[in-house]
Amino acid sequence: MLVIKVGGGEGNAVEPLLDELSHLWEQGERWILVHGGSARTNKISEQLGHPPEFITSPSGFTSRRTDKRTAKILAMVYTGEVNTSIVRELQQRGVNAVGLSGIDGGLFSGPRKKALIAQENGHRKVIRDDYTGKVSRVNVHLLETLLNAGFAPVISPPAISDEHDIINVDGDRASAALAGAIQAESLILLTGASGVLTDVNDMDSVISSIPEDKIGQVIEVFAEGRMRIKLLAAREALQSGVQRVYISASDVEQPVIHALNGGGTVIENVVSVDGVV
Repeated sequence: MLVIKVGGGEGNAVEPLLDELSHLWEQGERWILVHGGSARTNKISEQLGHPPEFITSPSGFTSRRTDKRTAKILAMVYTGEVNTSIVRELQQRGVNAVGLSGIDGGLFSGPRKKALIAQENGHRKVIRDDYTGKVSRVNVHLLETLLNAGFAPVISPPAISDEHDIINVDGDRASAALAGAIQAESLILLTGASGVLTDVNDMDSVISSIPEDKIGQVIEVFAEGRMRIKLLAAREALQSGVQRVYISASDVEQPVIHALNGGGTVIENVVSVDGVV
């Protein structure tokens, strides 16, 4: 079983993946697809007069500021537009795909964060009216029911909180929770970069492999922006029993095979040697 997450930011590509997934499905390979939608959400938020805001934690991780209106916009775009479009295209390719948000059937659920600490102009700021959270439970029974009936699950955030609020959850970390819950052998995170890079301006500077115990070092030394969160998600997936996590490009022919064949970065629970990689 493969869990594949394709990003929704600028520079990501979906079409090559959908072509490949339909071929894999025909061959009997079962997968679950999780997708993002951040670039489209940014655009719609601007059009609705509610421009996107982003906050940075004291530890350097950046996330979307999600007030109540942003949570509704996110649900509208991810579930109502992006998810439906991907499901339609997979159906067109012969895959009996079913679109789900994390809210459906309590697929992704967990606590809403009571407060966020943001670093702003050198000062710390407490934000209490935010609708973000973390996936702590995955409805595996729902996914198994769909897969056993021949359906291909296509999943998007948001999730549902313990208080039944719509909450924004990070797609990479939600994918890690999902992969661990179903004990997937591999989690593939497809993105706009060619892998984890030592130089963000050089797409050829890919770190081919990272031992689990070096993830923190790579986050501190090399990773920037969203890649920091992808590495955090990779660590969480490995800790929950996933064998390998791949971070690789989405805009290549056969991106899944490309990742599995070492085209990007593989992260696994192995004993590290001297050096970072």
